[in-house]
Amino acid sequence: MTPTSQHGETPSPAPKTLTTQDGETLAYHHVPGRQPGILFCGGFMSDMTGTKALALEALARARGQAFTRFDYRGHGQSSGAFRDGTIGLWRSDALAVFDAVTDGPVIVVGSSMGGWIALLLALARPERVAGLVGIAAAPDFTEDLMWAEFDETVRRALTTERVYLEPSEYSEEPYTITMDLIEEGRNHLIMRGPIPIAAPVRLLHGMRDTSVPHRLSVLLAERLETDDVQVHLVKDGDHRLSTERDLALLAGAVAELSGG
Repeated sequence: MTPTSQHGETPSPAPKTLTTQDGETLAYHHVPGRQPGILFCGGFMSDMTGTKALALEALARARGQAFTRFDYRGHGQSSGAFRDGTIGLWRSDALAVFDAVTDGPVIVVGSSMGGWIALLLALARPERVAGLVGIAAAPDFTEDLMWAEFDETVRRALTTERVYLEPSEYSEEPYTITMDLIEEGRNHLIMRGPIPIAAPVRLLHGMRDTSVPHRLSVLLAERLETDDVQVHLVKDGDHRLSTERDLALLAGAVAELSGG
């Protein structure tokens, strides 16, 4: 499983920073505006300068809405090493930004791994998450799309060396998969039963996604307790869903959850 998002050039001005309780520095950009605000959670080994993040910022500016994007620790312009990250730590990063930078009701948009993080945010802050948009959302991917799919050679490498370098179709750099990532991820699995989220949810997924199968979004829709769930499948869409048409679909979903 190789969730990622397309990267653009680093925008200016320089990002602001937030220091976590354990001393890491998280980089973020925030645009003030009306509520509900929008928070974007990026993917695995992605950063906040990707196509979807910047498109959402432009949308928010045009609509006068508050908007926030950030880098998890070990990603982009934040501190820390990627290989030391886990789902729990990245969840805590998202919560730190959510609590310190945003206020009022928020529409949380999550791409790939960010979809899992967005769901964890909604479970942690149900009173403030006004809606969720998942883009190729990948809840439980460390267990179901990594560990379950790894052959015995990879599992042996992880068990003995505690690390495996997985080739990436999106980057010259391999993905660094650690056994800590796999083991700690088991503390945050949410697809094993009903998911007690009441907020409306929109799930966008490409049917040509070779990283996260689109059936996962259908299963997620079934698991969510809210009845206000829609799944939008794009037959020729890939994992990134970053074409102009895809971005228009994303903009429409965010606008609908924001009240038109």
